[in-house]
Amino acid sequence: MSDAATRIARVDAWEALDSRGRPTVACRLLLQGGAEGEALAPSGASTGRHEAVELRDGGERYGGRGVRTAVGNVHALIGPALAGMDAADQASVDARMRELDGTPQLARLGANAVLAVSLACARAAAAATGIPPWRALAGDGAGEPLLPMPMVNILSGGAHAGRMVDVQDYLVIPLGAESFAQAMEWVWRVREAAAAVVADRGGNPHLVADEGGLAMQLHDNSEGLRLLCEAIERSGLRPLDDVGIALDVAATQLWADGAYTLAAEHRSLDTAEMVGMVAGWSREFPLVSIEDPLAEDDWEGWRAATALLGERQLIGDDLFATNVARLRRGIGDRAGNAVLVKVNQNGTLSGTAEVMRLARDAGYATVVSARSGETEDAFIADLAVAWSAGQIKVGSLTRSERTAKWNRLLAIEAQAGSKATFAGRGCLAGGVAGGIT
Repeated sequence: MSDAATRIARVDAWEALDSRGRPTVACRLLLQGGAEGEALAPSGASTGRHEAVELRDGGERYGGRGVRTAVGNVHALIGPALAGMDAADQASVDARMRELDGTPQLARLGANAVLAVSLACARAAAAATGIPPWRALAGDGAGEPLLPMPMVNILSGGAHAGRMVDVQDYLVIPLGAESFAQAMEWVWRVREAAAAVVADRGGNPHLVADEGGLAMQLHDNSEGLRLLCEAIERSGLRPLDDVGIALDVAATQLWADGAYTLAAEHRSLDTAEMVGMVAGWSREFPLVSIEDPLAEDDWEGWRAATALLGERQLIGDDLFATNVARLRRGIGDRAGNAVLVKVNQNGTLSGTAEVMRLARDAGYATVVSARSGETEDAFIADLAVAWSAGQIKVGSLTRSERTAKWNRLLAIEAQAGSKATFAGRGCLAGGVAGGIT
């Protein structure tokens, strides 16, 4: 294929809606050879201050959340700057947009604008080759697909569920599954059982949070863990052998005035007490993965937590913010052993790929993740396969913006047939592969 066929001819953008009904940037990128790609930028609710910056309009439209300014930047600035560039050279396209923006966190053009263009560029380049996006993204020498282990939201709290409980997500990981399809069926069994437990406790199993997880007022944070254990038992699956529990504490949202405030329990904890609480949960429950147990800048606490809880997978989300410099510091400080990878935290596809490479070289596990404000765009499913990430976190099994990603992975597995490999329990950091007791 000649370079002319993959040269960028036109970039369009418009205001679309995400899964919370809030505006986001959608982009369509057309190549000179006729191929095109579309993408929509996701948006987070519990965002850290080190993430790339969304550009919002302010004013009265959509309560100030409109993105017409970001859309305008695509038309007036980004599109003309990229015209004639080779979409197959993703790194150069992304570097040009960063240069055009000129700020560390893409605050001038808006990370939502830059990301939508970056992803649409990758889609268009893949379309020009006529091969599946995951294979095109994997580059030359790509092998057969590695399907990631799903980490699935069952019960929600924090910023995703009106703070009915402090912990943001209670999730399950189907550790013993032998295929992605079996993993989905096992998670479905646990979620159905959890809905029954919620109903038995007087809750409404039809009430769901931002990511499709069940939402219920709990007496304290450990009650969510007890609820999941009961659901696993009802499902007929075995704790640790078949299914493990994961938490997203989202502790940055709990940190204020030098303490972690657990509103559901009417108490405040210092760093040592917070680590002690999580360590207690790890001893009592089949807990194999813990995300953001401490705040984004509590580096000393993270080092202590990793030394104490290193048998578990300890994922940095707000801590690393899909940022190379922060991940490099974390590796040097021995903070965490896994990184959550969110394309909109970084702002470009090539920048996110750099974080993935650094994590892998350092022996950190990688979890490609959606956001609470998602769309029907299933790009991250292809991304998780292309980069052999090993794990993916999308949300629950309900709401179409979630199932779009699960369905894309099921399709990749079905189309690859016996050539596909499932990541399995060995993809998790810590002692999961050897069997935590």
